[in-house]
Amino acid sequence: MKVIFIKDMKKQAKKGDIKEVKDGYAKNYLIKNGYAIQMTEKNLEVFKEEKKQLQQIEDEKRQKAIEEKEQLEKLTLLFKVKTGEQDKVFGSVSPKQIKDELHKKGYKIEKRQIELLSNLTTLGYHQVKVNLFKEINATIKVQLVK
Repeated sequence: MKVIFIKDMKKQAKKGDIKEVKDGYAKNYLIKNGYAIQMTEKNLEVFKEEKKQLQQIEDEKRQKAIEEKEQLEKLTLLFKVKTGEQDKVFGSVSPKQIKDELHKKGYKIEKRQIELLSNLTTLGYHQVKVNLFKEINATIKVQLVK
């Protein structure tokens, strides 16, 4: 029996794959548990239409991410920090603080999207990577001052 996978299955198939499987396996496991549907002309047409809509939505998100990247890369975030002897910073600037500052400027960036290679513990400029969408990343400048 040919089936269309509607969910990803580890080591089996990805969503959208069409595979030939044994009838019993298809009926008693894949279809019953919602991993796949039987391949018919109608189901294939419906699935292709859904896939087309998902692709369109993904393209729109990609375009928004590219526009946001251009805006973010022009941006410099300024943080006033307390310092001790020899300009050593007390504590560090965290991804949460960067997120909060971006929210104040109108960007909807989540903490998990901000990638710090190391803690920001020195005065000056630092490069911070922000994951916007799949392979689209922006690099923003963060400046720490007294």
